[in-house]
Amino acid sequence: MQFEVIAKCHTTRARVCRMKLAHGVTMLPTFMPVATQAAIKGLTPQQVESLGITLILNNTYHLNLRPGIKVLDEAGGAHKFQGWNRNLLTDSGGFQLVSLSKFTKITEDGALFASPFNGEPTMLTPEESISIQHSIGADIIMQLDDVVSSLTVGPRVGEAMHRSVRWLDRCIEQHEKSGRKDKQNLFAIVQGGLDPALRDLCLDAMIERKDQVTGYAIGGLSGGEEKDVFWKIIKQCADRLPSDRPRYSMGVGFAEDLLVCVALGVDMADCVFPTRTARFGVALTFKGPLNLKLGKHTKSMEPIDKSCPCPTCASGMSRAVLHHIVTIETAGAHALTIHNLVFQARVMGGARDAILEGRFPEYLRSFFFDYFGDTGYPEWCVNALRSVGVDLMQGVDVPLVKGSGVRWEYSDAA
Repeated sequence: MQFEVIAKCHTTRARVCRMKLAHGVTMLPTFMPVATQAAIKGLTPQQVESLGITLILNNTYHLNLRPGIKVLDEAGGAHKFQGWNRNLLTDSGGFQLVSLSKFTKITEDGALFASPFNGEPTMLTPEESISIQHSIGADIIMQLDDVVSSLTVGPRVGEAMHRSVRWLDRCIEQHEKSGRKDKQNLFAIVQGGLDPALRDLCLDAMIERKDQVTGYAIGGLSGGEEKDVFWKIIKQCADRLPSDRPRYSMGVGFAEDLLVCVALGVDMADCVFPTRTARFGVALTFKGPLNLKLGKHTKSMEPIDKSCPCPTCASGMSRAVLHHIVTIETAGAHALTIHNLVFQARVMGGARDAILEGRFPEYLRSFFFDYFGDTGYPEWCVNALRSVGVDLMQGVDVPLVKGSGVRWEYSDAA
């Protein structure tokens, strides 16, 4: 990896970076669409690449189960297997310790899974996770970490954090003896739950190993915790992580979350949200989500967003036809998936341009006013951005909203 900081925001901790990997350059900050099983649901790799996306995510746990390492080895890795020519990151399988916890038993050796397909037991060790990721051939590979729900409290959180450090050492050893360090880049994952003291201990340990890892992820969040706790943990980690390494916040997908994380110093994020919500009939826009299942769109000949360059909007595909086919015909899900991926790219591309041009605080104020101005600013976003010198409330008369503040259209009256 060649990693270079190109520009920094004069107020916040946001930055623009150039990350060169084996399959090309990815400019940061960026959002990574999730292709869990080697596919963005409903789109071909060529369609995804044509949208300007240069980095996607595959899942180690799922690809190990299906199609399996033998098939991936015979194909020459996941790039060739799925026909993807740009950069690829693989999750280590650690998140499945939470999402598939009823199938999982954790020991110091690793995680013993019962396959959700046939019940067959599979042991995923740190060494095995790295070996699987070597077969996948991802440009960025993640350590196997011991993940617990972000809402977990008590001694299990500390146990998981300390084990994640020990497992990182085993991942490093396996990666270093593989001879693949020049092709694949290992990221460490900071754990510690919602406990700042545990997070600091984990940061201490993982920063000590800086010369043996290429980047860092902030894990164990986006699991239902209070947003005012979420941003403080992100800030704590981003403030301390080395400036000459990429910083990746795992599982972040809402536009407001992305921009807060960027302002706090995060470079990369991933989430299934934009593609999954497309399959539920919801289009993401700079005025808030648009629920195309609602009857008010029945006769609307407008596109989702007249200013959007995505093929769905640029072709003039109307809200009426999308209302007619969405959640019924696969073409509707495909059209909304394309639009939502471009929306995410526009949010992050707009952030990059604003940082380069020295107007990132103004970009934040403009985005939040357009997105939340008619409903109220999420108080946690205001608090988070104030911590890095941006006051969203300055010069505007917008109410504050407690809680997550997530916007959604539930009825035609919305």
